[in-house]
Amino acid sequence: MTEIREHEATVLVHGLGFPESPRWRDGRLWFSDFVSRKVQVADLEGNLADVVEVPKVPSGLGWLPDGHLLVVSMEDRRVLKLEEQGLVQHADLSALARYPCNDMVVDAFGRAYVGNFGFDYAGGGRTRPTILIQVTPSGRAHAVADGLLFPNGAVITPNGRTLVVAETFAARLTAFEIVPGGGLGVRRVFAHFGGRKRGRVPDGICLDAEGAVWVASPSTNECVRVLDGGAITDRVSTGEENAIACMLGGPGRRTLLICTGRLGQEGAGKILSAPVDVEGAGLP
Repeated sequence: MTEIREHEATVLVHGLGFPESPRWRDGRLWFSDFVSRKVQVADLEGNLADVVEVPKVPSGLGWLPDGHLLVVSMEDRRVLKLEEQGLVQHADLSALARYPCNDMVVDAFGRAYVGNFGFDYAGGGRTRPTILIQVTPSGRAHAVADGLLFPNGAVITPNGRTLVVAETFAARLTAFEIVPGGGLGVRRVFAHFGGRKRGRVPDGICLDAEGAVWVASPSTNECVRVLDGGAITDRVSTGEENAIACMLGGPGRRTLLICTGRLGQEGAGKILSAPVDVEGAGLP
């Protein structure tokens, strides 16, 4: 068995609500805060700035080819676009998703792949399979995959041919072939973590240049680097904090930036920073 390399994390930003969906763009970390209901940016000195407030709670972030920011509005199940005058509707997903929408990845053509809860998580409902939604650049929404258990973080490989989705309540990463036109073809298991009762579950994820996926596991307070097939090579502990999502950024994209937090503990959210060996790649 290969020895797992440990990397040490330090605190970059503290005092946040519940940071999620981190993205590295233009030399800054972009993220959504569920508690403040804002999209914010942070630089590598820990300085924060607000981008926009999303009243129905922001989640997944991405950009159209023309540079417009897209953001998932969780509670009303929409994808919004940031124009000069403010947020406008890009797509209404409420006919496809009965429960909140969450993370999203946007491809190089502006096609967004959006996850959703699939059941009443807040109300303690029973876990149910749900769909993955694609939103076209013009704002049309349709299902491109079904049978997913809480599709959450997602990445697209640099060649645009593979989508990997974190199925949080199946404790697995699922890979799809992206076919011409953006539809999803053959699916397979990229990695399985052995079931929710046995430890790790994937939340937010990011991709590196060797095709490995960094996975934030809130149940075990860590981020782990996972190879196709499930082998774990690297680990970053987040201590007492739940690891919610992660993104490779910084100089050369060799810094793992980790969102941590605890639901119901306002002000406990943090961004952690850990140097790693392999640079980030693909989308987001």
